[in-house]
Amino acid sequence: MRKLLSRLLPHLLACVATLGCATAFASGLQVAPVSLTLKATQNADGLWLSNTGDSVVHAQVRVYRWTQEDDADKLAPTRGLVVSPPMVELAVGERQLIRAIRLGAPPTGGAEEAYRLIIDELPVHEPKQKGLQYVLRYSVPVFVEPAGALATPPQLQWALEREGDKTLLEVANSGGTHAQIADVAYTDAAGQRTDIARGLLGYVLPGVHMRWAVKVPAAALSDGVRWEAMINGKTDQSVTLAERPR
Repeated sequence: MRKLLSRLLPHLLACVATLGCATAFASGLQVAPVSLTLKATQNADGLWLSNTGDSVVHAQVRVYRWTQEDDADKLAPTRGLVVSPPMVELAVGERQLIRAIRLGAPPTGGAEEAYRLIIDELPVHEPKQKGLQYVLRYSVPVFVEPAGALATPPQLQWALEREGDKTLLEVANSGGTHAQIADVAYTDAAGQRTDIARGLLGYVLPGVHMRWAVKVPAAALSDGVRWEAMINGKTDQSVTLAERPR
């Protein structure tokens, strides 16, 4: 788990600098866990914001419906899920529980719904502090399971697609739950492993496909090559890869 979190962290937060002098002051805002799943029988779940720094932290929490279209993540305002509290002030060493609350009935149709909590640290004006103040943004996925029978696991179809001088890795998900894809690599007949995408590549939500530009040498498609990926935190998952010229 620690290895996975260390690889995902760059994708879970973005640093925004407020311009000042040459010195940098790091934030102490921390978020745990880094994803949530609400069962159909749950109305709410929560995560903790904590302040491990040496000054007060202010943060804003917003929630968006998360879909995917045209190989991109789409976030839209929603009332299907709300957060409480939406604004937080954390003293040094303090922590606060943030609850994600489902409104209305759970989804139907056999597939989970996806949301994202966007947690923004807000700059705090300190007259005596001179330098760069780094504030953080966390993007935390939240999945809501459907009512009735359990949603089916991700069913993935993999392909390489040539588009001009680019090579695109396409992953389609016909299952009822998301797939988190990381550490895509291949091993040749001699046992030499080559990374295609280190760390988190991205998510594929139910019923959609996503494509990412990758660098794949021709040798990667020769006989005896074995493709693998980390899927939903499980390492060394075998991948059957097709090639589709275009």
